[in-house]
Amino acid sequence: MHKAGFVNIVGNPNVGKSTLMNQLVGERISIATFKSQTTRHRIMGIVNTEDMQIVFSDTPGVLKPNYKMQEMMLAFSESALADADVLLYVTDVIENPEKNLDFLEKVRKMQIPVLLLINKIDELPAVIAARKGKDGAAKSAPSGARNAQEELGRLVEKWHQLLPNAEILPLSAKNKFGVDMLLKRIKELLPDSPPYFDKDQLTDKPARFFVSEIIREKILLFYDKEIPYSVEVRVESFKESEQRIDIRAIIYVERDSQKGIIIGHQGVALKKVGAESRKALERFFGKKIYLETYVKVDKDWRSSDRELNIFGYNPE
Repeated sequence: MHKAGFVNIVGNPNVGKSTLMNQLVGERISIATFKSQTTRHRIMGIVNTEDMQIVFSDTPGVLKPNYKMQEMMLAFSESALADADVLLYVTDVIENPEKNLDFLEKVRKMQIPVLLLINKIDELPAVIAARKGKDGAAKSAPSGARNAQEELGRLVEKWHQLLPNAEILPLSAKNKFGVDMLLKRIKELLPDSPPYFDKDQLTDKPARFFVSEIIREKILLFYDKEIPYSVEVRVESFKESEQRIDIRAIIYVERDSQKGIIIGHQGVALKKVGAESRKALERFFGKKIYLETYVKVDKDWRSSDRELNIFGYNPE
């Protein structure tokens, strides 16, 4: 029998969901940065073998929404609870397990297999050392490995209390530790089913989506404070030939002051975003890229239903 199913990845912001998604799929489908709220959409990555198809789905971090865009981001995460065959709930060794208990309660009531993934276990020694420093205790602790193991055991027990029916797996997505074991377990849990997508399909998103995501990733990396969170990117033109792709992209901000910051003195900042985006796009598409970027002000786009629909924030 052929196996196929939807394996949806949920969790709070900045726990490594996108890094894990990319490792599982074997391709860089989701942008991943050190900043929270990097992922804004639900993004599918499809793994195919002769007798199996796994449809992974990366989702935005669960948060209390402050404006319309964040409401739609939360809707993407909640929709992932409705159509999963297997749910991956990702946490890490840093966050408080009791964060966002409302969402956690929805996960607890699910009747499908739930794998609770404690990510970033490679960071446990640093977390323990930082905690000891804060408490004023001696920073030089005997047997760091033993302390890390004890801390991991404490986390496992805490999560077992919160999600008693979940299977708990520690891992480090960044270092690929535990990822192969996770993939093996997912395969065991998949239902018998014909494939849902063509066997040569990698994702459900069009090329333009990845262009806008790659440009937005560079903005997340190069700008501070509220700027990356006030930005959206729309691809106005995408013309592909055998040798190269010509792209025209618009970077939208909410205020004139933000436009000035994005462009920078004599356009230097925008040129850096364009140059780094072009390099990343050439790696992604395997072709020469000609990229034009422009900046426009669209006030309150994060709170406008019409604008958000244009930018693809529609969970249906």
